[in-house]
Amino acid sequence: MTLRKLVAMATLGCSLLANTAFAGWKLDEQASKLTFLSTKKSQVVEQHTFKQVSGTFADSGKVTVAIKLDSVETNIPIRNERMQKYLFETEQYVYATISTQLNAQQFKQLPAGAYQTLQVEAQLDLHGHKQQIQLPINVIKGNNGQLFVNSVGAVVINAADFALVEGINKLQSLAGLPSITYSVPVSFNLVFAAE
Repeated sequence: MTLRKLVAMATLGCSLLANTAFAGWKLDEQASKLTFLSTKKSQVVEQHTFKQVSGTFADSGKVTVAIKLDSVETNIPIRNERMQKYLFETEQYVYATISTQLNAQQFKQLPAGAYQTLQVEAQLDLHGHKQQIQLPINVIKGNNGQLFVNSVGAVVINAADFALVEGINKLQSLAGLPSITYSVPVSFNLVFAAE
């Protein structure tokens, strides 16, 4: 066997091994953040977040992000409890999940420092209701193979689409507020670490 054939076989073997070893990405929970805004009294805007968000981007291209709803953080303990009980009803609905399908190979081959802007159609499963939503995102490849996935602007979630209006009305009544809007802007900065 010639040296050229040996080199070609070795190269092919390394390539196959690399593809086999690739297991996708896992969400770095400490480095990731998902926030949402609420507007009360027509013009008072407050930012909230969730402390527990997990997820995976499998080598099959399946992307799933799970948001633990009782980890909501509004910086006001009583408001956290009320959101858990009356809005998200966390005893019955523990998680909200976002799922979509992407081309994993495309991101695996993306050079470090390169980025792509995408319009992704995803399914949001929240409060027992599923809706298709559009997610405009930037994906940046890191030096260590990680993916930085950031929302472009905010994704507006309509409370009526997920049967959350009654919960918002209950929060409004408990807080003695004249209004809380039903449209909720959501933004995220997610980091997926290569496995």
